[in-house]
Amino acid sequence: MHSTVSDVRESYFRLLNHIPGLVYQCRILPPESPGAGHSYVLEFASSGCYDLLGLTPEDMLRNSWNTIERMTPPEDLAEVRRVMEASFAERRPYQLYYRQILPSGRVKWIWDQGEGIYRPGEAEPYCLQGLMLDISDQKFVELELQEENRRLKATMEHADGLGPMVGSSPAMRRMYTQILRAAETDANVIIYGETGTGKDLAAQAIHAFSGRRGPYVPVNCGAIPEQLMESEFFGHARGAFSGAYTAKTGYIEAARDGTLFLDEIGELPLHLQVKLLRALENRMYTPVGDHSPKTASFRLIAATNRDLGALVREGKMRSDFYYRVHVLSLTVPPLRERQGDIALLTEAWLERRGMSAMLPLHVREAMERYTWPGNVRELHNFLDRYAAFGEAALESLGEAGSLSALTLPRAGLNLEDATLRLEETLIRQALDQCRGRRGQAAAVLGLNLRTLQRKMKRLGLK
Repeated sequence: MHSTVSDVRESYFRLLNHIPGLVYQCRILPPESPGAGHSYVLEFASSGCYDLLGLTPEDMLRNSWNTIERMTPPEDLAEVRRVMEASFAERRPYQLYYRQILPSGRVKWIWDQGEGIYRPGEAEPYCLQGLMLDISDQKFVELELQEENRRLKATMEHADGLGPMVGSSPAMRRMYTQILRAAETDANVIIYGETGTGKDLAAQAIHAFSGRRGPYVPVNCGAIPEQLMESEFFGHARGAFSGAYTAKTGYIEAARDGTLFLDEIGELPLHLQVKLLRALENRMYTPVGDHSPKTASFRLIAATNRDLGALVREGKMRSDFYYRVHVLSLTVPPLRERQGDIALLTEAWLERRGMSAMLPLHVREAMERYTWPGNVRELHNFLDRYAAFGEAALESLGEAGSLSALTLPRAGLNLEDATLRLEETLIRQALDQCRGRRGQAAAVLGLNLRTLQRKMKRLGLK
């Protein structure tokens, strides 16, 4: 049996009346004068208007003028009309966020998406069709977050840090403002900065002040073997490859409704950039060995100490991936540009270790003169060495530590031999403190593992 036109029309309207929110259609009247805007007459409102606005479709259509505009505050209505007129001029859909004041006096935030409908050969739209949804809950959370961040900005002039970050220098205050602005959006963020400046702490602060309900998941891209990267990010199904005895969730699933922080993002291989780009654009991904796509719901923050633009030019990073990641950017300043912060960082370090001892003046002066190429990480390593070895740790500051209380080598011992003996003493003490763990000892000494091994070989230490 064939459906009649009336049957199809009835089925169509029944479907519209079951859609959550308000489906509407307005007849568009041409501008009354050059430069004036269009006028609208509401012709159809779905049953969802009662849950959304507290009015029945009959109430909405009773007047010959647009009931939706009547419920829109004047300051919002001007922007609504501007956006809609621009969409008509460019023949494209529109999306709007604005308030509606219900007959009860309650205020709701609305997400309105629609477009003008054109007859063939006509330049002006003859009607407007769209869908309105209630987004009050998330909008009020966003406004509350903005107000909280506004209060934070007002008090930052008297604060010594923000979240996990320590420092009150002008460079850090500028960065705190950028962090709070980034926290108010869901846009992807790229954090630049030298090694050891605290890019991870900046990412943690953005996550903490964003109000996201999910976890903060940090990933060091440079520490994952390339052959395991896809499985680590997207997870895998049982039996996906040799050794996959059980299914495993990846970083993307772990960061659901939270923040995925990718440190050293410049280390990602091209093939993984493609897959991550799809997850960012389509909000979908597929675990290795699985055939069922999963939904991705995370906010991406990335960090690097490399020039990503140069990587794009060298063909080591895809340009589309770069532009997707590089929406908002901020730079963590190096320690040498943070005048006055060394004292605050030192006090914070002492507090974390439950120590109240003051560093001697000549030690603090040496610390202020030093340029800290390893930044805050190097500062913390130096303080660890100073706590363990005392004045001998100033040797690592080079000329900046020349005013220390180190004694001259005894007679018959030249400077080179004295330096080797000091190195041997420090390395032995570090190894003893770390119970022979070379990686930990290297970190305490501010060295990488290879350098420590090379020095141990030279000194005959086993």
